[in-house]
Amino acid sequence: MSDTGTGTETGARPAGGAAAPPLLPAPGPEPEGLLPPGVAPGTSSGEAPRLGSFLARAAAATAVLTVLGAVLGLVRDQAIARYFGASDASDAFLIAWTVPEMAATLLIEDGMALLLVPAFSLALTRRAAAEEAPGSDPVRDLVATTLPRLFLLLAGGAALLIAGAPWVVRVLAPGLADPRLAVDCTRLTSVTVLTFGITGYFSAALRAHRSFLPPAGVYVAYNLGIIGMTLALHAVWGVRAAAVGVAVGSVLMILTQLPVFLRLVPLARPRLPRFGRPGRRAARTAPPLGFAVLAPVVLFVVSRQSQVLVERFLASTLPAGAISHLNYAQKVAQLPMVLSLMICTVTFPVVAQAMAAGDREKARLRVERDLGLAGTVVLLGTAVVLGYAPQIIEVLFQRGAFDTADTASTAQVMRVYALGLLGHCLVGALSRPFFSSGRPTWFPAFAMGTGLLVTMGAGYALTYRFGVDGIATANAIGISTTALLLLMGLGTRVVPIRTRAVALSLGRLTGASLVAGVAGWACAPLVPDPVLSLAAGCLLVPSAFFLTGLALRSPEVVSLLALTRRRFLDGR
Repeated sequence: MSDTGTGTETGARPAGGAAAPPLLPAPGPEPEGLLPPGVAPGTSSGEAPRLGSFLARAAAATAVLTVLGAVLGLVRDQAIARYFGASDASDAFLIAWTVPEMAATLLIEDGMALLLVPAFSLALTRRAAAEEAPGSDPVRDLVATTLPRLFLLLAGGAALLIAGAPWVVRVLAPGLADPRLAVDCTRLTSVTVLTFGITGYFSAALRAHRSFLPPAGVYVAYNLGIIGMTLALHAVWGVRAAAVGVAVGSVLMILTQLPVFLRLVPLARPRLPRFGRPGRRAARTAPPLGFAVLAPVVLFVVSRQSQVLVERFLASTLPAGAISHLNYAQKVAQLPMVLSLMICTVTFPVVAQAMAAGDREKARLRVERDLGLAGTVVLLGTAVVLGYAPQIIEVLFQRGAFDTADTASTAQVMRVYALGLLGHCLVGALSRPFFSSGRPTWFPAFAMGTGLLVTMGAGYALTYRFGVDGIATANAIGISTTALLLLMGLGTRVVPIRTRAVALSLGRLTGASLVAGVAGWACAPLVPDPVLSLAAGCLLVPSAFFLTGLALRSPEVVSLLALTRRRFLDGR
């Protein structure tokens, strides 16, 4: 499939015209495009690795580190569940955990990336095009004008949060009988406002330079810090040990990326002629990052993460352990969503540079492929969660202070959360193209704000009657509303994607997911041992998913199986 719109993108449809064109790439090599690191512009195709191969390797390596970080995240949650169960202590830590959760979304995963990947991509494009005066480097100018100010701003924010921790806890969880432990943990985790900000800055810069391994490894370092501190100090400091681990792990995140950042990003100013004025030159060559660009991103990310705040606020009025049940269910249920978005993380710099170069067709093709890949992964994971939620929770958490009642409650909530996984995935995948041009755009913030209002309204209506299940249902309804708005708005505002074809393809994948999930739900109790039952489900659910996808003529499933068959035959 060509990035210029040839091949299956413009080819004739099968008779009847019902089948949507595949959003996955057709079997065969990926076309040339933006070059990997170390490949000079103008290098012949015979001398440089193709972009598709580079992105595939980057995505595979990112997937390995993402899975490792997710596994360590489960070990972290297992340690907290083992020592503190679903209790007042774990609730206090999870209220404090709201700070790094919000900081991670705003400063690492979404906000900083949506702002800085396009900015660094534009700076790299300017550098490659040699548009600036000799002796000037747009990348260095961008760092010089943003990093020092960001450090001071984040340090001040962390200090204010430490001082205002009692007020923060009262706002987040007004139903707590004794907030003192939550206040202590909040003060310990507040350092992440600074450390996560620097981590996110480094990650954005490295991804724009096509260096994906250090950013993908930050959560490995982070979770190792939390696990280490929890195991070493829980007997002395209780749940405060986990909060100390959050602070230590966040520092390890910076150290994981620092050597590569110093190697790739120029910090020292080159020698300029005596008449040069570095301050004015920096202002001209660095891509603009003013309030008009910053405000829509911040509002979008804060609105997105505020769904968690709404959940914790409502759950604080329920019996002790409700916040913990929600947390464990959400962490496990969102693993498929995290894995599905790794391809969007790798290709975001490609979309940003295509938009910077004015190549909207390349951006459209890349976004459509990403939506197909991400939808396939997240809906397959959704089917596994729907079918085997009790077995997953029992295998992962049922030990120590986490008993069978906690397993049943958490599994039920996780199944409800799974209904919103496609919405979460689409919001993450669709928001990136909106911000890829580096220009102000308020539509994502409007869509996310609308979804947040829906979450709040549904939450207040359902929590009193259905408890934590009502909170999870409200989350699924709200995030799905946001995803639908973003999908409808992307094609008319930023990238002219084929909205109808995308929606039809995702609808077929959803049908396959529901059939596979029901099959797993029916068969899971037939095997009493949870480990063996889950192992059988890992074979049953994917088989049912892909067979149903073939029956529904899902373009993604057909393309993926055809690609697998071709690779198998080539291997022989």
